[in-house]
Amino acid sequence: MSDIFTSLEDCLDKHIPPKELSEVKRILYGRELEKLEFPKSAHQDAVEKNFELAGYKVQASKEELRAPKIIRVGLVQNQVTVPTTAPIEEQRQALHDRIASIVEVGAQCGVNIVCFQELWPNPFFVCTREKTPWCELAESAENGVTTRFCQKLAKKFNMVIVSPILERDEVHGDVIWNTAVVISNHGNVLGKSRKNHIPRVGDFNESTYYLESNLGHPVFQTEYGKIAINICYGRHHPQNWMMYGVNGAEIVFNPSATVDGLSETLWGVEARNAAVANSYFTCAINRVGTETFPRAFTSGDGKSAHKEFGHFYGSSYVAAPDGSRTPGLSRTKDGLLVAELDLNLCRQVKDHWGFRLTQRLDLYARSLNEAVKPDYQQQIIGGEQ
Repeated sequence: MSDIFTSLEDCLDKHIPPKELSEVKRILYGRELEKLEFPKSAHQDAVEKNFELAGYKVQASKEELRAPKIIRVGLVQNQVTVPTTAPIEEQRQALHDRIASIVEVGAQCGVNIVCFQELWPNPFFVCTREKTPWCELAESAENGVTTRFCQKLAKKFNMVIVSPILERDEVHGDVIWNTAVVISNHGNVLGKSRKNHIPRVGDFNESTYYLESNLGHPVFQTEYGKIAINICYGRHHPQNWMMYGVNGAEIVFNPSATVDGLSETLWGVEARNAAVANSYFTCAINRVGTETFPRAFTSGDGKSAHKEFGHFYGSSYVAAPDGSRTPGLSRTKDGLLVAELDLNLCRQVKDHWGFRLTQRLDLYARSLNEAVKPDYQQQIIGGEQ
């Protein structure tokens, strides 16, 4: 692990003089965000439990008629904790224990809404294309063991929990979905959102297990704001982000599992662009670490058989509707990123930039309605010889 680049932020802090560093960070991240102060006990627990703890404040302008609407979100990135050769119940229980220890620190830091990474109770086996024993880890979104576990945490800490799992839909033929379960701060299941876009690139051939969502773009009204979940590969599709905004989201979480050789150049761009384009907050969460599986698998890109996907590079961050963003968490270490958000910033940015006013949904609805027809003719003009 020592030979893996730790983080862009560490590199900048180490090599750029303080005077220039401030300007570099302004250009890279937008306005400088104030760091949050946490109880000493939270920092001590993070050190003892070996994960990074960071926090930032994203403020809005003071208004005369609306009080600030301030909430805290928590983003959790983590590695698997036992080998993928261990019994699968042991693997899941170890991850439950790890998450419980991090959420406890989040509660000390005042987190109101926490989101975990994609398929967090499991290793990211879905690229191996092996069904046994992994499909056994699929569970009910409404009353499965992981949902019950999260309900207890939510009720204990008065915290909304977004829990991305492998869902077993027992009502509809036992099919499997890639699903995020939303649990209220009272411990009730508010509902679920499923992955709208399924990758078929490199090792990521997930359609072996599940297909695209049939639930649309749901937004969940919680006590702390309106939230939505754009799972992993959906971040590559601007229309996907757009629809969560059309449905009223103030915060969109993007729980992911992606590796350095594939997507890292896109990672800092897509969720941030979505925050700007849709005038809401985005929370990009990525798995961390390298996972090795007992049997080699192949890709669709000519690589020889291998037992790991590559390095999941973490780097979780929060982006604001004004284009500012937090620094990212480590590329190599478990972490909890806490961001204090004033949700009033969403409307303030809408008023300032007018992106919703000038969005022209009617224009694109007509154009796309034509584009999906079998006899569509592209609007190309010219071609004189």
